[in-house]
Amino acid sequence: MLNLYQEIVMDHYKNPRNRGVLTDCHFITQQRNPACGDEITCSGIITDNKISVINFDGKGCVISQASASLLSEKAKDIPIQDVFAFNEHTLTSIIGMSLGPVRMQCALLSLIALQNGLQEYMKRQ
Repeated sequence: MLNLYQEIVMDHYKNPRNRGVLTDCHFITQQRNPACGDEITCSGIITDNKISVINFDGKGCVISQASASLLSEKAKDIPIQDVFAFNEHTLTSIIGMSLGPVRMQCALLSLIALQNGLQEYMKRQ
């Protein structure tokens, strides 16, 4: 079963979904991990209190980039409040394998960026 999840992660790394930065968006935020150099920029459009369009861009390890791609699929069409409930367990479930503390920080980068962007959006409303 682990091989299947590893294949899914590698597929999202090599063929990322929702990659790019939106120019006319409701939120855009960047998150960096200075320890390893990973970077994620997350942007999105909110419609009816849900993320109707979400994109990410960045550079980094397989886990950080694949997690961003997987998270972008999971968060689309989800109410904003539900996205605020996403946590480490959500990411582990999305990725399909457990991660050590260092790799978890890589995976969390996109979630932190997304939640920060949504917080900024909510403050402006």
